[in-house]
Amino acid sequence: MTRAVVCGALGRMGKAILRLSLEYSDFQVVAGVEHPDCIRSPDLGTASGIEELKGLALTSRLEEVLPLCDVVIEFSGNTTAAVSHAKLSALAGKGVVIGTTGFSSQEVEEIKSYSENAPILLSPNMSLGVNLLFKLAEIAGRVLSKRGFDVEILELHHRFKKDAPSGTALKLEEILVQVMGLGRRVHGRDGICPRQEGEIGTMAIRGGDVVGEHTVYFLGFGERLELTHRATSRDIFARGAIEAGRWIKGREPGWYSMFDVLGL
Repeated sequence: MTRAVVCGALGRMGKAILRLSLEYSDFQVVAGVEHPDCIRSPDLGTASGIEELKGLALTSRLEEVLPLCDVVIEFSGNTTAAVSHAKLSALAGKGVVIGTTGFSSQEVEEIKSYSENAPILLSPNMSLGVNLLFKLAEIAGRVLSKRGFDVEILELHHRFKKDAPSGTALKLEEILVQVMGLGRRVHGRDGICPRQEGEIGTMAIRGGDVVGEHTVYFLGFGERLELTHRATSRDIFARGAIEAGRWIKGREPGWYSMFDVLGL
């Protein structure tokens, strides 16, 4: 049995994880953590509206419930809080799965340093399909590199998403920069700005209730290759986070990704 504490338990992703956890016989949420302004009841079941979770603790202090769990799943949506949660969890020897996005490079390096104490998995997207998209983009980028193809990334999300471009789009960008040897990253264009050699563009669209859509365009002369992933339910991310939590329990300290979970 994998026992998990969910940080950001009352957010969109947190609630999805709480609800879907009830479908697993070997995965159990034992407590929730949330910003103090969001806590109307110290009972996780009452606060989330999930009857089966009544009697479990909901707190703003992760350290109060760390002894109860094997794994901490972090979806607080706040990078400062996520770094703090990663530190507390790792120093306690707990596995950590992080789905919060929008980290600075310095924050990522700080989190990575804590992986010397415990297994930490950070992924900008927990979807199995998106992680396969990462691999397909890598393969296509390697094949088409130096063959006259331009590459652009377009991502579309709901109006409430805080960070832009999305963490998933930035991960795709990172992969393609490495395999295609690109040197210039553009996040939006305006005015007179013809495309330059060695450039990759990453654009963001926000509106409505779109769960998430990412397309990588490989643009040649006379042909175009598009790789697209569309998410129609947040359940895919929640299930991926649960799979990652089950996988990371008992792993050696280290820095992991969803590629490790999927064996890619």
